[in-house]
Amino acid sequence: MAWVRACGVSEIKPGEAVRIDAEPPVAVFNIDGEFFATADTCTHEEASLADGYVDGAQVECAWHFAKFCLRTGRALSLPATEDLATYRVRVADDAVFIDI
Repeated sequence: MAWVRACGVSEIKPGEAVRIDAEPPVAVFNIDGEFFATADTCTHEEASLADGYVDGAQVECAWHFAKFCLRTGRALSLPATEDLATYRVRVADDAVFIDI
């Protein structure tokens, strides 16, 4: 695993996310100044979670409304039954880094 610069801290407003073109794609979320990184692809369908709806520390897939915990990656509602991969995050020098 290697730490990769995902984006600048100011590039993600609180309650929003960005998709990082990695292999596999990663979504980075800003929850009131705390950053989380998960697999970007919903485990139910091939939808980007960075395009989903963020509510607190949860993201809801825009396609079929499956919900996931951003802290743990846990699938919280159907139709998703498989948890998301999560990645360690660190903030340094006004940038967000993910361990992928």
